Amino acid sequence: MIITTTETITGRELEMLGLVKGSTIQTVNMVRDLGAGLKTLVGGELTKYNEMMNNARALATKRMTEEATAMGADAIVGVRYSSAAVMQGAAEIMAYGTAVKFK
Repeated sequence: MIITTTETITGRELEMLGLVKGSTIQTVNMVRDLGAGLKTLVGGELTKYNEMMNNARALATKRMTEEATAMGADAIVGVRYSSAAVMQGAAEIMAYGTAVKFK
């Protein structure tokens, strides 16, 4: 499955199948959340939150790809990601794009 942020794929004629999306809501455990809160006092990278967001993006992308595969897509174009805080320490990640089939 080709996944791209562009609207076209060079050298390919595309037939649009429709919107596909994948999402997840993730959080770090309470102990790590407390540690991250203390980290804000001294500064620095919040590595556990980076890991959480990377895992969430990967899961959202996987779910989006599975939806496209079920539609018979060869690729997903115009892929975008969005995130939103759901509550303190939890975030929703959404991946979305247009499923296409090669003509």
